[in-house]
Amino acid sequence: MLKAGIVGLPNVGKSTLFNALTRSRKAEAANYPFCTIDPNVGIVTVPDARLAVLKDIAKTTVIIPAAVEFVDIAGLVKGAAAGEGLGNKFLTHIREVDAIVQVVRCFEDADIHHVAGNIDPVRDIETITTELVLADLEAVKKRLASVAKDAKRGDKIALAEEAVLKKLEPHLDAGRPAITLELTPEEKAVSRLFWLMTDKSTIFACNVKESDLATADTNPHVLKVREYVKTHLACEAVVISAQIESDLVDLSEAEAKEFLKELGVEESGVGALIRGTYHLLGLRTYFTAGEKEVRAWTIHAGDTAPKAAGVIHSDFERGFIKAETVAYDDLVKLGSVAAAREKGLYRMEGKEYVVKDGDVLLFKFNV
Repeated sequence: MLKAGIVGLPNVGKSTLFNALTRSRKAEAANYPFCTIDPNVGIVTVPDARLAVLKDIAKTTVIIPAAVEFVDIAGLVKGAAAGEGLGNKFLTHIREVDAIVQVVRCFEDADIHHVAGNIDPVRDIETITTELVLADLEAVKKRLASVAKDAKRGDKIALAEEAVLKKLEPHLDAGRPAITLELTPEEKAVSRLFWLMTDKSTIFACNVKESDLATADTNPHVLKVREYVKTHLACEAVVISAQIESDLVDLSEAEAKEFLKELGVEESGVGALIRGTYHLLGLRTYFTAGEKEVRAWTIHAGDTAPKAAGVIHSDFERGFIKAETVAYDDLVKLGSVAAAREKGLYRMEGKEYVVKDGDVLLFKFNV
């Protein structure tokens, strides 16, 4: 399972967000830096309204959603790349995840200490970015030194690595994340071998106070973050209220909905963050639907039908014959598989078919 790491400065709400995402109390949330040392790991279900609709069509009572793994990583501080604040250890944890959720504090609260003394989300983002860039630059320099000998004698793999590393070094040295460097698809494939932290897809979570959630679109801190990450990092920012969602953990679904309604919002933003992270990881969903259950299955964007079948069981991929499929929107519009079949929208697809997000599938196989 792919992992998304939650990062940010100390006391921005990372552990509170992790507890909200996992609907648990696993991560300690305290008003001092480094209350998280070892990373907390949790499996999080992906909210998907399509499951409830398919449940009614399939006439079942069982829903099984998709899931993604989140890792709560301790707060980074200025100087982390040089080892400040246990930085080397925490940077290693970031290097091991597949995507990054950077939590940015967008609320004022005199009772919650900020390591820099005041609230400035853009400065905070730049602090984290600088530390990750510096650590990546050091890693690139070391890799260049290690491939130099093989590249000099003409080794093709070493030459390919050296060429990409020589593009990355000045880019990082200028303070820019690796992900913003324009590379060919072949060069990107080489770059991924280096496991650079700033080459990971990132989504920013603007953490606001409970009282600010309904008016988050006019929050000056949120507006600054959205503009900055779009312009400088080509990333998306979503608004969350980690404290609200953490408070909802102990409420029933009906009570939670009522509580949010009173605040003037439909959700705290955590649902949108989970869905955004899921897509950030390059993951997509297809469904199986029958009287036994409706289930969301996770695949990678671009996976073919046999690969998707293999997610259920390796025998399905090995003995794949065909996939019977209908698009979610078509099935919902017509109300049943039988009606979709009558309209010619229930199709037979072969081994080359690329599964689309929302496809409802039934596999035929023989082993």
